[in-house]
Amino acid sequence: MPRKPDTAVTEPPPRRKRGFETAGVLLQATLKAPAAQRGFGEAKLLTHWAEIVGEDIATIARPVKITWGRSFGGTLVLLTTGGHAPVLEMQKERILAQVNATYGYRAVAHIQITQTAPTGFADGQVAFRPAPPKAVPTPDPVRLSQVMDKVAEVTDEGLKHALARLARNVLTQRHR
Repeated sequence: MPRKPDTAVTEPPPRRKRGFETAGVLLQATLKAPAAQRGFGEAKLLTHWAEIVGEDIATIARPVKITWGRSFGGTLVLLTTGGHAPVLEMQKERILAQVNATYGYRAVAHIQITQTAPTGFADGQVAFRPAPPKAVPTPDPVRLSQVMDKVAEVTDEGLKHALARLARNVLTQRHR
């Protein structure tokens, strides 16, 4: 028996007529559920962390979750490596102010710092970027040559090397 052709015509998916959209708008629905599971009403704190707290804090800490208690304001849990915890402890007030400025009200009342290994924690790998290397200052060549001329007059070789090293260290100190 010959087979009849399919009469049902598949329709193309409906087209959006809004034009181009940013990636944030397209992913907002996808990110909302995982962010809500961790207590974040908005995923903005997760997606824009570096802009909210600054690059210096973002390189050493990540927001993990917000827990809500009975009192007004939640507790933001930050994940960091052990060596950076004292730095974050001193920056708590600044971080609180910046996070609350993002929400527009006092959404976070406390910050809890959780220390972990640098490779990650139970939910997956969290890669902390190391701080960029600082530029090594160089001494002023004119002043260094003047000092080295004076050091060259010293007869004891051990003392001469020690004075030369001291001169380089003193002349390369950053002026605060």
